[in-house]
Amino acid sequence: MPKPEPRPRICDYEGSNYRTEFWEGRGRDYEDRVERIAVRRLLRGGGRRLLEVGAGFGRLSDEFAAFDQVVLLDYSFSQMQYAQEYHGRSSHFVYVAADAYHLPFKAGVFDAATMIRVIHHMANVQKVLDQVGRVLITDGVFILEHANKRHLKAMARYALGKQSWNPHSHEPVEFVELNFDFHPQYISEALQGAGFRVERRVPVSFFRVNALKRSVNTQVLASMDGLLQTTGALVSPSIFLRARRVELGPTQLTTASIFACPQCGGDLLQQGDEMVCTADLNRYAIRDGIYDFKSPIGD
Repeated sequence: MPKPEPRPRICDYEGSNYRTEFWEGRGRDYEDRVERIAVRRLLRGGGRRLLEVGAGFGRLSDEFAAFDQVVLLDYSFSQMQYAQEYHGRSSHFVYVAADAYHLPFKAGVFDAATMIRVIHHMANVQKVLDQVGRVLITDGVFILEHANKRHLKAMARYALGKQSWNPHSHEPVEFVELNFDFHPQYISEALQGAGFRVERRVPVSFFRVNALKRSVNTQVLASMDGLLQTTGALVSPSIFLRARRVELGPTQLTTASIFACPQCGGDLLQQGDEMVCTADLNRYAIRDGIYDFKSPIGD
């Protein structure tokens, strides 16, 4: 019997107040605005159901109002609690704590998916992209953001001998534990391997420099960035892209049946405040309106 594949390292924001420690009041209004510009540029129209992988506290979830339902997923249960406080409880939002390497959904249940400021924490890019591809319908849209290895500052530092890693080589660089920069071609090839076709790439955050952000009006910087996004010059710190799932997926399911066991892929039935796998009988908690698939009850 083959040994199970080792579990990839996971970056866990459990207990972190990411919203106030990183975003609100931390001088990142510029980043928030330019990322919203990119999302609106790439994700046009709506659909039945969208999945946010690594949604955190739901900073961008209001951008997806054109979808009937938005499923926010994060490995951190506490981030889902913050997101629930931020957006409230309604049929429009579903909050799920789970491992992105083992998405607890059946195949082909989402019309669209996003992964923004997330994949730079992923030690196994191909595995997580395979999972996203699995849960999307045929022709489903995927909006992905990744940290760009080949940005202007990195290229200048390398040329001057102030940086050891080569920004032009295709392999990822882990500059801090579980923080990766990626070459655009590496990401494109990984997406292709997961059954996606890249349709468009948009460079973002050209002016991510503290001195500029302090001295220039945020709206002016964001407007300038929005113009540069149209150039396609992939030399910015962040790159957003739109990809489309090209392989055939099964018919969409009802809301009640979108989940699958993250351990074995079996069907799940809701029994009170638990989701129970009909195959291996593992049980997962629904705690205060949040589906918790991080580990079975009792582990």
